[in-house]
Amino acid sequence: MDFPDAAKIVLVQDNLNTHKPASLYEAFPAAEARRLVERFEWHYTPKHGSWLDMAESELGVLASQCLDRRIANKQILATKSTHGRTTATSTTPRPTGNSKPPTPASS
Repeated sequence: MDFPDAAKIVLVQDNLNTHKPASLYEAFPAAEARRLVERFEWHYTPKHGSWLDMAESELGVLASQCLDRRIANKQILATKSTHGRTTATSTTPRPTGNSKPPTPASS
């Protein structure tokens, strides 16, 4: 996308090491990289348990349950997505690569 008239472009991204201003200096000449760095407003999600991880998980459930076909109306979509959410959250949660393992309960 191109935003030639925007004074600032807000970026919300995870903490991947390539998502830093320094990566622009590796990809562009210094003057262009500096121009881009000054134009972007950088915001990073938390390293563990970020809302972005949760959103990606929810979208994955929706995609597997109902987004692989056309849904005729909003009511049917709500029914399908509620069923998908119930199915997805009724199982024991498994840690992802970005989450910390649960700590055992103390007696």
